[in-house]
Amino acid sequence: MKIVVLDGYTLNPGDNPWDQLARLGDLRVYERTPPDKVVERAHDADVVLTNKTPLTAATLAQLPRLRFIAVLATGYNVVDSAAARARGVAVSNVPEYGTDSVAQHVFALLLELCHHVGLHDAAVQAGEWTRAVDFCFWRTTLIELAGLTMGIVGFGRIGRRVGTLAHAFGMAVIAAGGSRRDEPGYHPFAWTTIPELFSRADVISLHCPLTAHNTGFVNRELLRRVKPSALFINVARGGLVDEAALAEALNAGNVAGAAVDVASVEPLRADNPLRGARNCIITPHIAWASLAARRRLMATTVQNVEAFLAGRPINVVN
Repeated sequence: MKIVVLDGYTLNPGDNPWDQLARLGDLRVYERTPPDKVVERAHDADVVLTNKTPLTAATLAQLPRLRFIAVLATGYNVVDSAAARARGVAVSNVPEYGTDSVAQHVFALLLELCHHVGLHDAAVQAGEWTRAVDFCFWRTTLIELAGLTMGIVGFGRIGRRVGTLAHAFGMAVIAAGGSRRDEPGYHPFAWTTIPELFSRADVISLHCPLTAHNTGFVNRELLRRVKPSALFINVARGGLVDEAALAEALNAGNVAGAAVDVASVEPLRADNPLRGARNCIITPHIAWASLAARRRLMATTVQNVEAFLAGRPINVVN
């Protein structure tokens, strides 16, 4: 059984070994694979693992031995799953591994927008406090979350966890999208529509998947509804947002601040309009990447491969 990992570096940059997967077959791990090398590297593989390396219908047609694809992520749009199904190739993903880490990152971003800890630390390190006349100083308005409203678009696993954390900070929670079953036990909580959410929320946080129907839905029209004091957070998918429209809203003062962990094109393009936009924090798609989350991702991936080899595949998406 030959197993090929096409792009293993982000899952295991050296702290999350492949040992358990190596027990299951002849394992070859590539840190990164350019598209024109996929067929060469996977031509004799029975099992292929990919995170962000595309497996198109044309590529799959050139991999005659392939029987199983394990996606090293929850999103599996990098694989033409219909073409895989037509060829009898099962595709599995990892449906849940990063809920806590992603929700925690939301609040890391939000608290930085509220307090600008890095900015104030830099000022202290530069000697501003030692030269200060008063016992304290601040360079930005400091924001208290208690009593504000958190608006969550996409109320699945991660959105619900963000809501729980928001409630713990004393925030009211409103949500749009996702199933309206199993309303959370905390209050105040309310379901609403996306336009109403953008109008009412003090903090807007995106947690919905990217589809053909919602690409760029955060556009100029929707952003015109936002309070000038509101904060916007996106740790979901960059393609959900018209980045030029968001940059314009920030620079005009129509949105108080934004923090994003994702971009429409990744790695981030040099000309992305959010680079340098007013009060905009950008992190390099790391909300998922805590060591604990990556270890869970590795463990579930191993289970997916084991289940396939045992003839009882799990987490199959096609």
